[in-house]
Amino acid sequence: MMKEKMRTILISLGLTACLAAGFAGVSAGAADEEAAGAVSITDMKGREITLEQPAERIVALTASDCEILYAIGAGDKLVGRGTYCDYPEEVLEVPEVNSGEDMNIEEVIALDPDVLLMSDMAQTEEQVQMLEDAGIRVVVSEAKDIEGVYTAIGMIGALMGQDEKAAEVVEGMKDTFEELSEKSTGDGTQSVYFEVSPLEYGLWTAGANTFMDEIATMLGVKNCFADVDGWGEISEEQVLERNPDFIVTITMYYGEGPTPTEEILSRKGWENVTAVKDQKILNLQNDELSRPAPRLADGAKLLYDFIYGETEEESEAAAEETPAEESAAIGE
Repeated sequence: MMKEKMRTILISLGLTACLAAGFAGVSAGAADEEAAGAVSITDMKGREITLEQPAERIVALTASDCEILYAIGAGDKLVGRGTYCDYPEEVLEVPEVNSGEDMNIEEVIALDPDVLLMSDMAQTEEQVQMLEDAGIRVVVSEAKDIEGVYTAIGMIGALMGQDEKAAEVVEGMKDTFEELSEKSTGDGTQSVYFEVSPLEYGLWTAGANTFMDEIATMLGVKNCFADVDGWGEISEEQVLERNPDFIVTITMYYGEGPTPTEEILSRKGWENVTAVKDQKILNLQNDELSRPAPRLADGAKLLYDFIYGETEEESEAAAEETPAEESAAIGE
């Protein structure tokens, strides 16, 4: 199950999206949250989609799109979810459907959705045509970077008649990213290694043109695999050679054996890696930094605290030091 989980994470991160035509913005949407007129959007595969009114029933196959639906206040319109859609907790009460080759078209049709949200390459052209023939509009949502997340939120907001709320979510993310960027003091000399698939299944990392890389730059640290384009497979030797100052792993822990952090700390030959020697390993296993969704802002906060937390605490302690304590310190 763990292997299948990691495979799904990698797919959701966009490893198969290299065939995508690129992002397309929302061309038009409902005038406001209460609009009941026709909705026209351009999905992220460049396909023009028109609905007579905002969607009332929707099936979302990817975890990121489920998160977006709840973030914009449209979670109650979700009538079907993909297997790994697990946030927020209430989404688990929504009927589960398979995607890809295992999709049961009749099962989806029985849910009677207006729209099926999926990632690029999630279904075959034949499956998409069958869904369209049944009157279900198929919409492709495929964010690979932060700007793509904004586009996906706006597009889904338009589909659901929640333009205003979608704009608020995007603005909140932008505010958080701007705040973190402004207070980050790093100059890019320290590096971070993002491990998106553990050693057991072959090392994969986030390279350039990914939201993880963008967040690293935002926080003033260098992605030590910025020369990799997108999500790519790497070797242990490459990690050891590049000697990261920080390691971020998104490996899940199921309560048995060593934790993901302990496993990395115990790897043979990794003992001289700076991040291992300094025990600077952050395990984000709740998908805050691994899904192109609104919680990327939360993930960025967690990474900021991990990189700068100790410095901030020392600064606060110094600021609270009394004049007498300062004098005593000088005297010492």
